[in-house]
Amino acid sequence: MDILVAGGHGQIALRLLKLLADRGHTARGLVRNPSHAADLQAAGAVPVIGDLENDASLSAYVKGADAVVFAAGAGPGSGPARKRTVDLGGAVKLADAAADQGVRRYLMVSSIGAQDPASGGEAMRAYLEAKAEADAYVTARADLDWTIVRPGHLTDEPGTGLVTASRELGGRGPVPRDDVAAVLAACLTTPATIGVTFELFAGSTPIDEALRF
Repeated sequence: MDILVAGGHGQIALRLLKLLADRGHTARGLVRNPSHAADLQAAGAVPVIGDLENDASLSAYVKGADAVVFAAGAGPGSGPARKRTVDLGGAVKLADAAADQGVRRYLMVSSIGAQDPASGGEAMRAYLEAKAEADAYVTARADLDWTIVRPGHLTDEPGTGLVTASRELGGRGPVPRDDVAAVLAACLTTPATIGVTFELFAGSTPIDEALRF
């Protein structure tokens, strides 16, 4: 498969790109900063230089892909305006580009709490509102085979391959970035995850079994 990962230099994205490349897929990472290209190449990925936030369309980058993954984010140091242009606007552009190019498979890295942005308090509200609107935009499209993954608190603990994946929203708990990347990779080859929104935490169930929704 040819998979384009938006936000290709992110911590989850780099892990995912390496997993995909190691499995023989064409793993392409969309990054704005050309100096990040070497990190993607070291992971076995193909860097694609483009501006998710400011380019009018992402169709040229999506062209030729079999699936796209939205793993971008404005980051914790950004203000509400960039949450709208990156976390929401970037996800919308990627969905539009996928539809334009006939790419149905769309994976979204979302956030726990997106179903209730007010629950995150003032500090998190703008971010959760952006994620909620992005999720709603993607899931409303009949021309996309979408999956929404909402990881818990991200850690750098080594992945275990054991997780809890729950369609019942409102949970809390940690999850290693390694395991988030592994779940995203598994979703790409697991049709049962199409049309599913689920939360993801560290757990005791092997990933393939946990994704049997």
